Amino acid sequence: MSQATDHDRLMRLATYASTATAALLITVKLAAWLATGSVALLSTLIDSTLDLAASALNLVAVRQALVPADDDHRFGHGKAEALAGLGQAAFVVGSGGFLLAEAGSRMVHPQPVSHGEWGIAVMVFSIIATLALVSFQRMVTRRTGSMAISADSLHYTGDVLINGSVIVSLLLAAGTGWPLADPLFAIGIGGWLMINAWQIARLSLDTLMDKELPESDRARIRAILATHPQVRDHHDLKTRTSGRQGFIQLHLELAGDLSLVEAHRISDEVEKAILAEFPGFDVIIHEDPAGIREERTEFR
Repeated sequence: MSQATDHDRLMRLATYASTATAALLITVKLAAWLATGSVALLSTLIDSTLDLAASALNLVAVRQALVPADDDHRFGHGKAEALAGLGQAAFVVGSGGFLLAEAGSRMVHPQPVSHGEWGIAVMVFSIIATLALVSFQRMVTRRTGSMAISADSLHYTGDVLINGSVIVSLLLAAGTGWPLADPLFAIGIGGWLMINAWQIARLSLDTLMDKELPESDRARIRAILATHPQVRDHHDLKTRTSGRQGFIQLHLELAGDLSLVEAHRISDEVEKAILAEFPGFDVIIHEDPAGIREERTEFR
C-alpha cells in the first residue's frame, strides 16, 4: 500500500470514528440529562450534538479533499478541509451561545440537580471514549498532516476538559447543595467553546487565505538554497498549503553564462533537496540570470 493510499484510509477512518463516538455520547448524555436536569450536563449534550453535525460535515469534506486533482481543479480539492473547519467553528459558536443563554437563565432561576451520580458516571464514560478518539486523531494528524482531522481533534480535546468540569460542577451542586455551581461551570464551558471556535476558524482562514508557512520552515528552505554552490541567490520565495498538499515556488539566481541544460540540472538538484525536507510538496522553480534586477514586489 502506498503512503498516499494509507493516509487516505487513515483520514477516512478518523472521520468515521469521530461520527460514531459523537452519536454514542449523544445517546448516553441524553439519558443522563433527562435523569438529572443539570444544565452543565445539558451543555455537554448540546456540544455532542454539534460534534455529530461537525463530524458529519468533516466526513463529507475529507472525502471531497481526497478527490485527486482534475481538469477544473488543478491544485486539488484540499481546501475543502478548511471550509469544513469554518463550518465546525460556526457550529461551536452556536452551541456556546445557546449554553451561555441557558446558564444565564439558571443563574436567575436556580434549579436543584438530582441523581448527580448518574451524570458523573456518564461523564467518566464520555472522557474515556473521547480520550480514545483524540489519541487516534492525533496519530492520524501526525501521519497525514490533515488540517480537518487536526481541527476535529482540537474540538474533542476541549470536550475532555468540558466533561471533567461537569463532573466537578455535579459534585458541588449535588454534594453541597449549591445550585449556582451548575450554571457557573456551564458559563465557563461556554467561554471555552468560544475560544475553541476561534482557534478552529483561525486555522481554516489561514489556509483559505494562503498564509505562508511558518518562518522556521521558510528559513529551512533558504538554508537549503544556500548550501548549493552554484546558487548565487534567490528571490520571490512563496509558500502555502491546501489541505495536505503544500506548494513552494521561488526564483533561483544562477550564473548568466550557464547553458539551459546546466541551469535545469541545478534546479532539479535544488528541488530534490527541498523535497527531502518537505515531502509531498509541489515545488516550482524559475531560473534567473544573477545580477539582473526585475521589477517585482519584494517579500521576505
